[in-house]
Amino acid sequence: VQLQASGGGSVQAGASLTLSCVGSGRPGSRYPMAWFRQAPGKDREFVAQISWNTDRPNYADSVKGRFTISRVGAENSVLLQMNNLKPEDTAVYYCAAQIFNGGSYYLRRSYDYWGQGTQVTVSS
Repeated sequence: VQLQASGGGSVQAGASLTLSCVGSGRPGSRYPMAWFRQAPGKDREFVAQISWNTDRPNYADSVKGRFTISRVGAENSVLLQMNNLKPEDTAVYYCAAQIFNGGSYYLRRSYDYWGQGTQVTVSS
């Protein structure tokens, strides 16, 4: 499985960005996917997750109401629509897929595969 993330950029506070993660490999299967982010000097943290069967989303409290995760097409590509961006959203954003590991959706160790990351910078 390969995950390719894109869509990051530099914006001012209040702007919007949409991140994309295209998953390849394992055709015909569907799995939970998520976005995490890592700011300089901080641990990688959970942002949003979408379930494999009902596409039910889950969000970190810090982004709830501003970010929307959605699945593109029938398989394993996802978008992260980010509205009303704040300087504290500045980070490298990573998409992840949970294929073999079990565990809670908000834990980094629950995910087997990771994209390369895309930088989001929000200035005040």
